[in-house]
Amino acid sequence: MRHLLDTKHLGRVEALRILDVAEDMADTQRREIKKLPTLRGKTVVNLFFEDSTRTRISFEAAAKRLSADVINFSAKGSSVSKGESLQDTAQTLQAMGADAVVIRHGASGAPRTLATSGWISAGVVNAGDGTHEHPTQALLDAFTIRKRFFGAESRGRDLAGLRVAIVGDILHSRVARSGVWLLHTLGAEVALVGPPTLMPQDASAWPATIGYDLDAAIAEGPDALMMLRIQLERMNAAYFPNEREYTRSWGLDARRLAALPADSIVMHPGPMNRGLEISADAADSARSTVREQVTNGVSVRMAVLYLLLAGGHEWTEDADE
Repeated sequence: MRHLLDTKHLGRVEALRILDVAEDMADTQRREIKKLPTLRGKTVVNLFFEDSTRTRISFEAAAKRLSADVINFSAKGSSVSKGESLQDTAQTLQAMGADAVVIRHGASGAPRTLATSGWISAGVVNAGDGTHEHPTQALLDAFTIRKRFFGAESRGRDLAGLRVAIVGDILHSRVARSGVWLLHTLGAEVALVGPPTLMPQDASAWPATIGYDLDAAIAEGPDALMMLRIQLERMNAAYFPNEREYTRSWGLDARRLAALPADSIVMHPGPMNRGLEISADAADSARSTVREQVTNGVSVRMAVLYLLLAGGHEWTEDADE
């Protein structure tokens, strides 16, 4: 694996390989000493042009547990805020000897530009670009679904036969875009549910059904219900009358939670707007996977970095002080 830029072009074999390696990584994270020597001597740069505490910390933890050196580069307060271009920044990282660059950028396509420009020889991982994609979030969500439904028999399994409903602000959600493509590749049936105003115009071309009634979607008995954060910071127009109206029509409250099949799980990529798209009852229920998703995110990102930087070599489970 040279880069991880999206899930749309990620094949089934490669996706399963990442999930299976993440299983190995998760096994190591249950030990007293969690660190592996696998990427000792490698340098991973977290290049974040947008704020994201959760994703940045998750990638940092993943890299450090593989013994890589980590450089956190924030655009705020840096030369980028003074007008330095992506090209100049990339060439600076190249001169520093970066082996992998994890990039989050407000412009859709920025990670692909970095990966294909020739400005840098490092492997590139997309940590979220504009409203385009967020591939590692989709991978950790798929990993979480697989783990919940197949447990110890997860390894090598795809998601065929499972139904996943993604609910809410589809329009602004790179999580939804990455999720649709990966879940489809892994054999799951995907439904998109939300207000018509928050459904992308091109969604009809995605491998998913489209609906606008959350209660109807719940009545169909999804195995996983993924509630998306309402991205108020990206909204410069009135996509719905008010927050109370949104919660009444598309929020997961106690009544809707009770209407789900007994073995359904509730997911959220975080951070959550409690009381808006998801109630405290739903977020804190036994069927919620919110905390598992955070834990699994480190294992999945360890797998991605490993395959990017050391995938051609066998790795050892010998712990490294």
